[in-house]
Amino acid sequence: MNTVVLKAEDLDGYLTAEDKDRLVRMDRVYQEVMGLFGELSHANQVETRRLAEEGLISRYNDMGGLMQEFCGEETGLHVYSFQTPHESHAEASRLIAKLRDVRTENQEFVYYIQRAYEMLFKLAYGGRAGSGKNYLIVKTPVTVPVDNYAVHKITNIDGLIENTVMCVMLRGALLPSMIMSKEIQEYSSHGYVTPFALFRIKRDERKQENDMEYILDLEKSFFNLEDLDGKDLVFADPMNATGGSLVTVVKYLLDQGVKPRSIRFFNVIAALKGALRVVRALDNCEVYTLWMDPVLNRAAYIMPGLGDAGDRINGRDGDNPRNIIQLIADYGDNIARLYRAQLRKIEDTVLSRRIPV
Repeated sequence: MNTVVLKAEDLDGYLTAEDKDRLVRMDRVYQEVMGLFGELSHANQVETRRLAEEGLISRYNDMGGLMQEFCGEETGLHVYSFQTPHESHAEASRLIAKLRDVRTENQEFVYYIQRAYEMLFKLAYGGRAGSGKNYLIVKTPVTVPVDNYAVHKITNIDGLIENTVMCVMLRGALLPSMIMSKEIQEYSSHGYVTPFALFRIKRDERKQENDMEYILDLEKSFFNLEDLDGKDLVFADPMNATGGSLVTVVKYLLDQGVKPRSIRFFNVIAALKGALRVVRALDNCEVYTLWMDPVLNRAAYIMPGLGDAGDRINGRDGDNPRNIIQLIADYGDNIARLYRAQLRKIEDTVLSRRIPV
């Protein structure tokens, strides 16, 4: 098998002594939080539950303050609730709460993922306008007494978005990547549809966080190196737990001589450790996340997290994992119609531009 492997110890080698100290401090607080989880789960009396909830709120406020302190010192880390007006924070908090909730089922989960990426797009591009304005002229359904047209003035961000390529770390990242590509298309005055590069990257789930391996399967990836050189590479993965998948893919591309103009990584939830690893390991890379979570468990899952985002978006595969075309087919007619331009690009990538092995 033609693969590239990155180990957790290599990732940790990028962390500074200060980073490691921060992570230890955060882990200590979360250990206290988990003690409160037990109290809350077994609280049989109103007063006992009230005290446990008050303690939980206090410790979460402490963790939020620590994360804001840590992230505020990192120019490559952009956390929605740390960089937007205070009145916007409740919207993000409610959205993340719905995504975390075990009662949120597939279609509603997808709806909130779409909303999350709209917010992330505005965080990254909303305040970075180019010079001047652009105009959209659209024909309306009104035809009496003549065909009607409307003119809309829009901010010019074409220079920021019309050099982008969507880089998909497959499965859970597929639909979020389509959503981000659609946002780029809608904000482009030319209706620019991003090309796609598809990477098959997975973790060795037999291992734990401290000895995890990240395996890039080139035989099941679909991209052309020359199409990525000099481009703005955009990765949209709903969860960044360890940062290992992104670092593996980008390091491989750099080793092949690809020189991106920029790299942007968009997450709905990121773990502090994963976010720090990414900005330490990769130059010219910015991380945008709607929410920062404090720690990882031994299996390298985010806590408190929201479970397996890929399964909650795509449904479980069972014993026979679906290929990319089967996964797209299972999205159904509503997704196919909404993201039809993106699906054409993906199908073209799979059918016509497979990496030679």
